[in-house]
Amino acid sequence: MDNQRLILFFSLAAVLFLIYESWMQDYGQPTLAPVTQEQQQIATAIPQTNQADIPVIATNADTADMSMSEPSNDRFIRVETDLLKLDISPRGGTISNAWLLNYAITPEKPEERLQLLKAIPPNMFIIQSGLISKDAAVLPTHEAVFQSTAADYRLEENADRLEVVLTWRNDFGIEVQKHYIFNRGSYVVEMRQTVNNATEAPLIAREYNQLQRTDFTDLHESRFVSNYTGGVYYSPEDKYKKVSFQEMSKGKLDRVVTDGWIAMIQHYFMAAWIPPRQASENFYTNVLGSSRYIIGKYSPVITIAPKTSYTFENQLFIGPKLQDTLSSVAPGLELAVDYGWLTVIAQPIHWVLASIHAVVGNWGWSIIFLTILIKLAFYKLSETSYKSMANMRQLTPRMQALKDRYGDDKQRLNQAMMEMYKTEKINPLGGCLPILIQIPVFIALYWVLLESVEMRQAPFVLWLNNLSAPDQYFVLPLIMGISMFIQQKLNPAPPDPIQAKVMMSLPFVFTVFFAFFPSGLVLYWTVNNLLSIAQQWHITRNIERAAAKHKR
Repeated sequence: MDNQRLILFFSLAAVLFLIYESWMQDYGQPTLAPVTQEQQQIATAIPQTNQADIPVIATNADTADMSMSEPSNDRFIRVETDLLKLDISPRGGTISNAWLLNYAITPEKPEERLQLLKAIPPNMFIIQSGLISKDAAVLPTHEAVFQSTAADYRLEENADRLEVVLTWRNDFGIEVQKHYIFNRGSYVVEMRQTVNNATEAPLIAREYNQLQRTDFTDLHESRFVSNYTGGVYYSPEDKYKKVSFQEMSKGKLDRVVTDGWIAMIQHYFMAAWIPPRQASENFYTNVLGSSRYIIGKYSPVITIAPKTSYTFENQLFIGPKLQDTLSSVAPGLELAVDYGWLTVIAQPIHWVLASIHAVVGNWGWSIIFLTILIKLAFYKLSETSYKSMANMRQLTPRMQALKDRYGDDKQRLNQAMMEMYKTEKINPLGGCLPILIQIPVFIALYWVLLESVEMRQAPFVLWLNNLSAPDQYFVLPLIMGISMFIQQKLNPAPPDPIQAKVMMSLPFVFTVFFAFFPSGLVLYWTVNNLLSIAQQWHITRNIERAAAKHKR
């Protein structure tokens, strides 16, 4: 196996990977059926269990799920902080709409804020909570109507905390208060449900919290970059687990987890329910019709004595997947920034990238400096590889002569080539192994640049005003293609003419693919190529000078 064949193998593998990612984005998820009138009458219910005190909540056609119909704005309770703008429905205290005030949909229209939660399809995504008991009418589910003292809540300039209280009462002497508490500078919402049992009998209750959404389509994302959208949960035993919409359709999640959390994630953003530390709760999934997916949790049975109260406490995260922020909210929450199987390498790379940005203040320059640091870290390995390539380049005429001498006799040709390598003290694998060692780091950096929300709409210089979007003028991909072509010229030419033609076509193929990639990724690849060319040219020139001096 020579060095050129290895490069060809990895290049073709990369092309196949890109094709696979594009195919998965278009066809990997199950096709969503349109919402029918019958589906609109399906009320959201917590999962059924075998325990007698967890009844099935009956559906009332008159209280159809608000998420499937267009509600009027005057029915919502509007809440606005320095980071979030929310619409809370009086029906169940459901968070029906949420806008992230620090994130625009597109950089061209910065005044249009990104909407993460949405009450109606397409891209429906809502947050629900409720209480259940043996008698479904005793405690309020997410279909019960709550009352609020105000229709608008705003975090004032001189305030650091905002509390929204919704109240529900029944005729039996039971009152439930649902508290949403917002803090300045935080995407974490404290959520409490306090049950006041003013009756003469004990009250048995459970709390449930769930996230419901349809599949997600983002017209502003590159079709050549596929990202996971779906359910996830965390447990200390299994760590970070994905529960895709397809898996939810095949079977229901049903397991007790201590000190975990549940979430629905998409590229860059997420919403998560986080129970109190050390709490044990049952995690579940459900599918309504064929288009709405639920991941949720419910608490153990709580007995509330007569004339007493009990408060269920949780945290709710609604916002961007900022790794440093998530790690301070709950154990393992930073894993929602999904770097795949190379997380152990990717997380330190992200830390270095963020540290550089703290100094230079520009994500484009941060990528360039990070690429230089990685190149320096692997300088010696790359030097070994380029020396091997340069020595192989010196042997190209002799290899062609051997090919002409032995023709199609592969066995004698290979024997002669091995003898030549032995005589010249050249390891044909010398250029391969250093490259293989660096591949995991390069792939990890690829995922860091792809998954980091900090790159979203980040400007660089000149026309590159969005590192998360493709270069609209295709200048950077063209520079990358030219740099790749120059690299090919510095490498020893394959003796096989067909193989040589395939190798020379790769810069064109990759230029076409990279034209649709986020410019932040293309910037990294281009800088890496330019640094590699400089190093390879320097080493090749030194070896050629030494060879010429030796001939004299």
